[in-house]
Amino acid sequence: MPTGLSGILTGILLSVARITGETAPLLFTAFGNQFLNYNIFKPIDSLPYRIFYYAMSPYPEWHTFAWGASFILVVIVLLFNLIARGISAKWKVQF
Repeated sequence: MPTGLSGILTGILLSVARITGETAPLLFTAFGNQFLNYNIFKPIDSLPYRIFYYAMSPYPEWHTFAWGASFILVVIVLLFNLIARGISAKWKVQF
């Protein structure tokens, strides 16, 4: 188990980072409900959909919001990747 732990944790974190960055499935499945909803059978909101919605709007303020949300999404993916690298390096077993 100790030998595979770094690979398992790295894989989990990298998959979460990739899921966070994937936009096309969310644009087609989230349906863009802007309110918090706890029912999984009702539409929900997602950050990539909100970026798309604000970027396509005619208002300059919303374009600024879209750029800010894009920056936040990139930072989140970067942090997950850095955490995965740190975990991989920390628990790497040397033979």
